[in-house]
Amino acid sequence: MDVHDGAQGTRLGVEDPWAAALDAGPWQEPPRPEPPERTGVYQEVQAGEEFREVRRRYRRFAFPASAAFFVWYLAYLLTATMAPGLMARRVDGAVNVAMVAGLAQFGTTFLLTWAYARHARLRRDRAALELRWDTQERVR
Repeated sequence: MDVHDGAQGTRLGVEDPWAAALDAGPWQEPPRPEPPERTGVYQEVQAGEEFREVRRRYRRFAFPASAAFFVWYLAYLLTATMAPGLMARRVDGAVNVAMVAGLAQFGTTFLLTWAYARHARLRRDRAALELRWDTQERVR
């Protein structure tokens, strides 16, 4: 019971929702349901050559593009911290090298996004969609 300002207080009836779980003993995982029969279809598709080709096309673009962008970003950061004189050089009026390089970071981000969308549309989307329809037909 809570006592406030000398008056007799009342106890709030708020219960801890986790109290019963803690009193039940050590936590145990619920039993896992048996996997449906169609799980084998997904494993077959994943092991298939068409799926591997879609993944290969993705990796051929994503990894080199990510590495190139990371190197470009790291070069920008290292130049900004280790060569402040270079970054402070004026290009035109109040615009300096750091501002141009910073804006170029945004430009390369948009360029990389456009290139990724184009690559996906031309090299992977059709194959992935066909693989998806084939898989759904096999599951039914």
